[in-house]
Amino acid sequence: MPLSDTIPDRPPGTSAERPRDAGSRGPVRRRHVFYVPGYDPEGRTRYRMLFVRELTLHAKRFGEPKRRPGRAVMGADGLSQRWTVAAEPAVGGAETSYDVLLWDDLVLKDFARWRIVSVLLLFLGSLQAVVSGMMVKFYRLNWKYGNVILYPLVLILLLTLVSGLIAHQIHAHLGDGFGHSLNWPAWVTVPLGLAAGIAWIKSLDVLLERAFFWQLLNDWVFNWQHGQGWRRDYETRVDAFATLVVERLAAFRAEGVELDEVLILGHSTGALTAVEIAARVLAADPVIGTGTTAFSLLTLGSGLPIVALQNGARRVHTDIASLVVSDRIVWVDYFAPQDWMNFPDFDPVERLPLDLGGRAPRNPLVRSAKFREIIDPETYLKVRWRPFRMHFQFLFANDRRGEYDFFAVALGPQRLRDRVTGPRIDTGAATKP
Repeated sequence: MPLSDTIPDRPPGTSAERPRDAGSRGPVRRRHVFYVPGYDPEGRTRYRMLFVRELTLHAKRFGEPKRRPGRAVMGADGLSQRWTVAAEPAVGGAETSYDVLLWDDLVLKDFARWRIVSVLLLFLGSLQAVVSGMMVKFYRLNWKYGNVILYPLVLILLLTLVSGLIAHQIHAHLGDGFGHSLNWPAWVTVPLGLAAGIAWIKSLDVLLERAFFWQLLNDWVFNWQHGQGWRRDYETRVDAFATLVVERLAAFRAEGVELDEVLILGHSTGALTAVEIAARVLAADPVIGTGTTAFSLLTLGSGLPIVALQNGARRVHTDIASLVVSDRIVWVDYFAPQDWMNFPDFDPVERLPLDLGGRAPRNPLVRSAKFREIIDPETYLKVRWRPFRMHFQFLFANDRRGEYDFFAVALGPQRLRDRVTGPRIDTGAATKP
């Protein structure tokens, strides 16, 4: 087994032993989930379909009754897509209401800008990351993610080189002064050569899309801009999300609905967004996390260090620090060494310059999802070199039972704290799909 597939147990004093509120409050009967997608231009279509498909597979594989999510409804503010999943007494499943917090319009705005602008931003961000030593830090944390970050830059350089060779060959065969040429003037051959080079790159658009080139390029540019404090549109959206959460919870209280758990859940780039939202909700709502309603934060396959390691990410540091010392929330971060696009075993308390004001850290609990144990070996061999497929395993139905189980966390009878720190409740054994 490769060394990267195993993470040693943490020594005493690390996040696994940080103080916790003791005791379970009984099974979860009613839960509300706020799900934050990653940097995805298809956020309002992808995650509903993914949820329904994988929930069906989950029920089939573990012999559970099929649970049908209710109809998806857009929130009046256009910031969320909502549905409910009925309780399932046979497996102790909680009644769950589910909000997908949408920011794909901001992603689409990035995709709509001139591509030459995106490429220039890529060069600037990459240059700054190399000169500042940040790229070295990324490689030390996860060399696979370092390769993912550099992939768009390297491909751009290769495409530019080939395009330049094409332009040169056209000029050489058509231009003036070459014995085997047609002796066309330079003012014709140079533009013609450049046009041919650009046309060649344009002809690769479909292949570049399939290779996630523009997705990864724009994602890196976004994270770099965010870490530099240049994404006011995104900051405004995070504030709006925090307001939405506070107002949604206030509406539940006004209606007399008692929630056993409020869970903010973020995947990939959305993991940091979930952290920022949770911190601002704690600051805005003095009630959440103080009564019988557990307040939980779950981050999956997080790319948090890409932003948090930048010197300009001061507000991010403040948000993280507020969660680290809070006794009103439990924050669990699941990583996977097999996932190319996360940072295994990254503990912000140990790695970031956080000002905790002399208070003891309580969060996060950093845990491995142990993909090798929850994915069927045959499937694992097929997907281990497919970075995006492995990255999305966090949102897929398990092949086998394990501590990490997306649907057990989102829909099951245990609070996140209880599932992670105590004996877990599983219902049924895995069967072949």
